[in-house]
Amino acid sequence: MGLAISQILLTTGFLLVLIGFWGMLRHRNILRIIIGFSLIDTGMHIVLVATGYVSGATAPIVDVALSASDAAAHAVDPIPAALVVTAIVIGFSVTAIMLSFAIRLHAVRKTLSIDVLTESKW
Repeated sequence: MGLAISQILLTTGFLLVLIGFWGMLRHRNILRIIIGFSLIDTGMHIVLVATGYVSGATAPIVDVALSASDAAAHAVDPIPAALVVTAIVIGFSVTAIMLSFAIRLHAVRKTLSIDVLTESKW
């Protein structure tokens, strides 16, 4: 038939991670490096969601439709989803801090090029 949704999610997530690494290593502009970091972050979130996906499973809510004995075999694992929600908030905060540093750096040095910034003496 076709590819399973978990395989598509894993492939997409790892592809985003690779694009993010390429963006961080290839470009010399701080904003593009921050975008590469965000792509890595998003790719890892997709990979974590894909690890908790079970084909044909239901939400992990034990009620009349899903008994407690069937929950382990027929429910999606909620832990990766909870971890991804936490990781999204942390990733957003880290990205905001990186962007604030970039704004401050641009205000002081008038450039965001790493080549110009690495020539300064400490």
